[in-house]
Amino acid sequence: MKKWTGFYFRMPIKFKLTLWSTVLIMVLFAGYNTLQYVIMEKWIIHREKKNVQHSMNEILNYFLEQEVEFKQENLTKIRQYLDKINRDDQRIRIIGTDNIPLITINDNVPDDRLEHQSIPPQEIGIYRQGGYSQLIMQSPITIFEFSGSVEIVKSLAQFEEMRKTISQVMFYFTLGAVVLSILVGWLLTRNVLKPLQAMAQTIRDISNKGMQERMRPALNGDEISTLMIMFNDMMDQVEESFHQQSRFVEDASHELRTPVAIIEGHLSLLRRWGKEDPVILSDSLDASLHEFARLKGLVLELLALSRAEQNTHVLESLLKNPSKAIERIIDRFALIHPDFSLETDLERIDVTSLKISNEHLEQILLIILDNAIKYSLHQKVLSVKAYVSEKQVHIEIIDYGMGIPAEDLPYVTDRFYRVDKARSRDQGGNGLGLAIAKRLIDRYQGTLAIRSEELSGTTVTIGLPCLFHE
Repeated sequence: MKKWTGFYFRMPIKFKLTLWSTVLIMVLFAGYNTLQYVIMEKWIIHREKKNVQHSMNEILNYFLEQEVEFKQENLTKIRQYLDKINRDDQRIRIIGTDNIPLITINDNVPDDRLEHQSIPPQEIGIYRQGGYSQLIMQSPITIFEFSGSVEIVKSLAQFEEMRKTISQVMFYFTLGAVVLSILVGWLLTRNVLKPLQAMAQTIRDISNKGMQERMRPALNGDEISTLMIMFNDMMDQVEESFHQQSRFVEDASHELRTPVAIIEGHLSLLRRWGKEDPVILSDSLDASLHEFARLKGLVLELLALSRAEQNTHVLESLLKNPSKAIERIIDRFALIHPDFSLETDLERIDVTSLKISNEHLEQILLIILDNAIKYSLHQKVLSVKAYVSEKQVHIEIIDYGMGIPAEDLPYVTDRFYRVDKARSRDQGGNGLGLAIAKRLIDRYQGTLAIRSEELSGTTVTIGLPCLFHE
């Protein structure tokens, strides 16, 4: 038993599906045929019993109504009547008290006699006689001095021949159904597994040729086609994530390599001859500390970006009085940059609450405000406006600085992307700020839009879901 069980579990799935679909079709076919056969048999037997019962009632009514005496001169008339109402494969007998037949009307029924006393009166029974079944009914009759019984025997030989023929036909049909079910099961399995086999082949191609391989889904819109489309979408996301990860590793390696190289150079310089020269020692220590500070900032930004990307589901945070919260953030920011003028227009969002935490809103605004100051030119003015549109609060941060070229706008939220690659890192930063802000906004199902013109300024619009106060 264990051997066969192990063999079954090792079978390919197409053989299992073929086997079970064949068994299912066979069971359904056999069940249908069996049910049809049983119903047909019961219906035929019931009909024959009704016919025998009807014939018995006609005979008894005739004798009682006509009050026919069973004398020799009347037997011919009685025989003619019985012969007239007799049916195919049926025998009618009038039996006396001594169990000797007085009149016999026979139509293709063996004349072998049964033990009449074993047949209950007024009941129809099925008995075996001469290798065939017979329906037999006896009913007592008493007219004048005659006392006997009427016996009707209906032969079921023709029915049994038909049943035998039907059984043979059903047997051959069952064999044909087995062959047909195997063929149908194989075709069904082939059609069902073909997309899965194509998917498996695509996975092998991805392993051998690269992540650009995709399936070719059918356009019929069924579940398998939907599965193929979802598989391709998933692979698009995996490929994009893979490329992003590769770019992240390359960019992070490049960004980390520069401060490490600078620190290593200054340490080598000190080791050779800088320890004896106070000027070189001071300059090297200042440069190393500066690079350490930049390296620390880069690591902290990478950690912040990683935390922002850990969860993308909507958080259940709610910030009430958002205008006051934004005012406090701007006031603290203005203390750090007293040479800038910050203009605000926040009254239109007083009737709302933002679906974001105060900490994340502050982090997002500080990143955008810091960028606005870094890229400002001679006009040191920033504007912060807020308004409600389409069930969102929109916060605009406007600067009048150097702007962003149109070809760079789609990429400014990518990690480590800087508009001017030759720009000083002290001015341009590490290229992670907007990436962090974008990930945080996405966590709350918000939007980030940037409009800019070179040498005219930039407008960054943050859209966040909100609730209106009652």
